[in-house]
Amino acid sequence: METEASAARAALPRLEEGRVDEALLRAANLLRERRALVLEINRADVAAGSSRLDPGALDRLRLDDERLEATAAGLEATAALAPMEREVRAWRLPNGLEVSERRVPIGVVGANFEARPNVAVDIASQILKSGNAAVLRTGGAALRTVTVLVDEVLRPALVEAGLPPQAVGLVRSPDREGARILVSLPAVLPLVILRGSGETTAALAREAATHGVRTLAHAEGGGVLYIGAAADPAKAEALVAASLDRLGVCNRLNLLLVDRAADVELGPVLERLGIVVRTPERIGHEWANDSEYISSVTVLDVGSLDEAVALANRETSGLAAAIVTEDEAAAQRFLESYRGTAAFWNATTRFTDGFALTGSPETGINVDRVPGPRGPVTYRDLYLRQYRVVGDGTQHR
Repeated sequence: METEASAARAALPRLEEGRVDEALLRAANLLRERRALVLEINRADVAAGSSRLDPGALDRLRLDDERLEATAAGLEATAALAPMEREVRAWRLPNGLEVSERRVPIGVVGANFEARPNVAVDIASQILKSGNAAVLRTGGAALRTVTVLVDEVLRPALVEAGLPPQAVGLVRSPDREGARILVSLPAVLPLVILRGSGETTAALAREAATHGVRTLAHAEGGGVLYIGAAADPAKAEALVAASLDRLGVCNRLNLLLVDRAADVELGPVLERLGIVVRTPERIGHEWANDSEYISSVTVLDVGSLDEAVALANRETSGLAAAIVTEDEAAAQRFLESYRGTAAFWNATTRFTDGFALTGSPETGINVDRVPGPRGPVTYRDLYLRQYRVVGDGTQHR
């Protein structure tokens, strides 16, 4: 792993913005040209995982023409976006020093992600666009598909653009020890993006902290939908359905809060969708990660907007919450009171996604409650702050 990271670091000086954009466009073309190969390898991964993965995990693992085209379109969209603005602001001090605040590359960024192979391309594209190099690691279920994406799409595209292929490294062993090593090399991998489910990702974040490695961790998800007292019944039904169009994703409806004053009946909608109502002791339990009860939501009656916001803030991951209401004052109070990464009014939390909100595929959704990038993380967030100071030799303290 240190070899992969060192090779990626050696590629850093050559990651020119224009060439990176060219590489992303070439990767989109190669993905389309080599679609049959990628899908063949992915079918083998899906077949191998069918006996041990739950339906949600298999859905994330599976690629098809539509998903590959969406991934290619994401590469093209990223290439078309403006480069990161390196200078934030500049000023002159009374003593004549010229000071500027700048964004500079981190170096090599690691990424550990679940068996969702298109994420390899999304993360790599954002890391490269930010001027950084990448070392990717995925679990055994998706390793063959990710390997073909790196070796037959990303690396050849870098070469065609005149860039070193080592700018995207890959951990080629399915051994879980690889994840632990990935978060234990601060000298070469100072930042690691963690995407996964629950305790495994949380444990990796704790391991990273003991080594001085910073992480952007996406361990927990689950969207909240609050049906307010003044909700339009048709909108409420439509948003429940739109929030459950895919069950194995982190931003789908997890906790449904219904105001006792709301004139809605959502039981038939959930029944039509094949969704089972659950009331577990832990309200924020994420059903998308529950292989046995994935087709579930938690439904609770609440007495007020304040109670709904308190539950969303206290009992859930803080990924996203939405209110359905025709009362603008209530909506504004909800939006101001919710402390999670994304707040919605009459819109589904399924839009908590980097590409949907910003036009950039995300590296993940960070739900930390500390300063730093939160919500969908894209290339715009992958930098270090640096102050540059220019004097004339006469200034002193």
